[in-house]
Amino acid sequence: MKIAKDSVVRFHYSVAEQGQEALESSHGREPLAILIGQGNIIPGLEAALQDHEAGESFGVDVAPAEAYGERRDGLGQRVPKKHFGTQKLEPGMQVMLQTNFGPRAVTIEKVGMSVVDVDLNHPMAGKALHFEVEIVEVREATAEELQHGHVHGDGGHQH
Repeated sequence: MKIAKDSVVRFHYSVAEQGQEALESSHGREPLAILIGQGNIIPGLEAALQDHEAGESFGVDVAPAEAYGERRDGLGQRVPKKHFGTQKLEPGMQVMLQTNFGPRAVTIEKVGMSVVDVDLNHPMAGKALHFEVEIVEVREATAEELQHGHVHGDGGHQH
């Protein structure tokens, strides 16, 4: 079965900035499971998966606009230090910050006595990425998965 909209795909991947060592990999753990066409992964990778089948492996380069977007100036914010709990903060660290819209990855720019300056750009914003992908399984989504917009079962969401 070829990957198409509304199919469920389980795959292993590694991702790196183009020309660099891998930053993250799913090898050694369960493959990632996604429902195609629901925006559950970056657009460039989802588009690259189209028409592949289980057992195939391939590499793909994804431009920033099709990954985590371009870096935007002016996305800094000053946050009270209490929102970071007791963790020791240093410039350059990437941490999760709880916001009104849910958790958000931020990069620490400056740590003061009572406030922390953070960059709200995604840590991978502005970076061209290279993925190595190994398709493990392709199947049709169930009616419940289509209704919920995500995969259930192995590698997916558990209700």
